[in-house]
Amino acid sequence: MDRYVVFGNPIGHSKSPMIHKLFAEQTGQSLDYSTLLAPLDDFSGCATAFFQDGRGANVTVPFKEDAYRLANSLTARAERAGAVNTLSKLADGTLLGDNTDGAGLVRDLTVNAGFSLTGKRVLLLGAGGAVRGALEPLLAEKPASVIIANRTVDKAELLAELFCDLGPVSASGYDWLREPVDVIINATSASLTGDVPPIATSLIEAGKTLCYDMMYGKEPTAFCRWASEHGAGVVMDGLGMLAEQAAEAFFLWRGVRPDTAPVLAELRRQLAL
Repeated sequence: MDRYVVFGNPIGHSKSPMIHKLFAEQTGQSLDYSTLLAPLDDFSGCATAFFQDGRGANVTVPFKEDAYRLANSLTARAERAGAVNTLSKLADGTLLGDNTDGAGLVRDLTVNAGFSLTGKRVLLLGAGGAVRGALEPLLAEKPASVIIANRTVDKAELLAELFCDLGPVSASGYDWLREPVDVIINATSASLTGDVPPIATSLIEAGKTLCYDMMYGKEPTAFCRWASEHGAGVVMDGLGMLAEQAAEAFFLWRGVRPDTAPVLAELRRQLAL
């Protein structure tokens, strides 16, 4: 039976085994998927040992850049992202690195929420790996503009420079912005500590602006609560992104795209318990 794992440290909390088990049952695929706790100082050795007979792996924090360096070849989106969250062993035994995070985000917005990003003003909060992974797929949707806002503006400027050949992308400080935008995506980890990036409430156009937090939890995140309180038209957390990036990886490995709707419903049900 083909073996797959998700590497991380810590990794016990991962929902990936359940997600891929449900995908496999739904699509009639025979595979084994489990978690693998990689040592912080030897991801490469751990992954190389697994791929003696393993077929593919998801990679979560803090190993996405290690996986990028380990891969023998990269997809264009992984190369742009500078990080890999999906590894596949090819027929010749080499490892292909991909990054499905941004594609998962865009699919959650455009397919699950039915929201077109074309011609929209998009604000990304943060300038870390999550933003870097999201930029190419977001710009491919032809938004009117993408602004990267960050506490350290230099980091945002560096990303804007790296991706400016793909579309209209610019950098900003949090407190520079006042005009309403169509989409606000929180790619910071602020929600983990119950905080919200210090942005003006005037960025939300009442009843229209879509606010998206890449984080999720049993209760609405701090950012989602803030967005609802200030009249956002649509408020979403990142659980759909989790399911969609997993589906993208499953498609890469197995050549079949699972239906995420029932899996997402099950994730929500379990989260509420």
